[in-house]
Amino acid sequence: ELSRWTTSFTVASRWRCVFSAVGTPGMICTLYQLGHVDCQVDIALILDSSYHIGHRRFNLQKNFIGRLAAMLKVGPDGPRVGVVQASETPRIEFYLGNYSMPKDVMFALKETAYIGGNTNTGKAILHTVRNFFNPDYGVRRGHPRIIVAFVDGWPSDNLEDAAVMARESGVNVFVVTVAKPIPEEMALVRDQDFMKKAVCKDNGFFTMTMPSWFSTNKFVKPLAQKVCSVDQLLCSKTCYNSVNLGFLIDGSSSVGDTNFRLVLNLLMAIARNFDISEIGSRVGAVQFTYDQRLEFGFNENTRKDDALRAIQNIPYMSGGTATGDAITYTVENLFQPRTVGIGKKFLIIITDGQSYDDVRGPAIAAQREGITVYSVGVAWAPMEDLRAMASEPKDTHTFFTREFTGLEQLELPIVRGICRDFTEST
Repeated sequence: ELSRWTTSFTVASRWRCVFSAVGTPGMICTLYQLGHVDCQVDIALILDSSYHIGHRRFNLQKNFIGRLAAMLKVGPDGPRVGVVQASETPRIEFYLGNYSMPKDVMFALKETAYIGGNTNTGKAILHTVRNFFNPDYGVRRGHPRIIVAFVDGWPSDNLEDAAVMARESGVNVFVVTVAKPIPEEMALVRDQDFMKKAVCKDNGFFTMTMPSWFSTNKFVKPLAQKVCSVDQLLCSKTCYNSVNLGFLIDGSSSVGDTNFRLVLNLLMAIARNFDISEIGSRVGAVQFTYDQRLEFGFNENTRKDDALRAIQNIPYMSGGTATGDAITYTVENLFQPRTVGIGKKFLIIITDGQSYDDVRGPAIAAQREGITVYSVGVAWAPMEDLRAMASEPKDTHTFFTREFTGLEQLELPIVRGICRDFTEST
């Protein structure tokens, strides 16, 4: 029986060389492009397949999208694309996980058949938000999600409700219109502001107008640059995938090992709510007594399972309580500019007693560094200290429970507070 084996290595960080042999000393190296590694986004391309565009322009649209896929350098470790058709009824042609190479995408586009019907772009956006962005079909956690909707002329339906759902789902909508309606056709346009209402933000970044399907070459690169500008994809930055959560944990003798485990359980429960990844949310932890110990930084556990395991395995220190010094240490050692992600910064302090030093000054200094502070007190923690450490408004950033067993009740209020703070700051 012929033996069969394969192995691979990466070439120049952009290509993967896969060696294979079948019952022979000879080997064949096939190069596969990894993709544009600096553009890790998940894109749904909504094609206009209406009667308005017609067969000829529909094919030109497919050619444009093929060139866009090549320009993006679609690949397993770069951007991924799928295609949805907008007509009378939307239809998903292929998902993000179906084709990982530009040539495969272009072949799938070639096989995509024209449908015809009304230009129900709003219905297609709703269908895409609800059915396309599914982890079972290749969507990646923590990666920006994008819809690029192509409209030949104008849509037949309303886009506003669909756009609201997309925004609430963290999906960035781009609208590319081709061939604006002439003055005599304006009366047929259902909503002349449909582009402004459909996109994530009306700042010109999320819209593009091309005069004709016959002169699109110069628009391929600008559109590729837009969808790869991750820092400007406002709608994909949610409280769940764009925060840095710092935990400052009281390890003093009054806590005890059993209660310390209950504290860690709360922190794990909070962390589970967030999309932790290299390009998503991150967590870090410091434990303190009279001394301080950096348990792990924001760059150390960039997978959720690893982060949860790291929290669970924090060993109990035991000692005194110097919360003020611990806050200063955390700002200087955990929230370092070179290690903290681009998301909003949060610090959750959990303590069970009176601090031996001043907490107000260090907490104010932390807040001046852009860190939102939540204080969680248990047992003998004085409310005066808790409120002194917490960000404004104090009532929504200060929590207290008499017993350690009551900590589990604080998970959802804290997570909701973080999302509220995140939304108000963006």
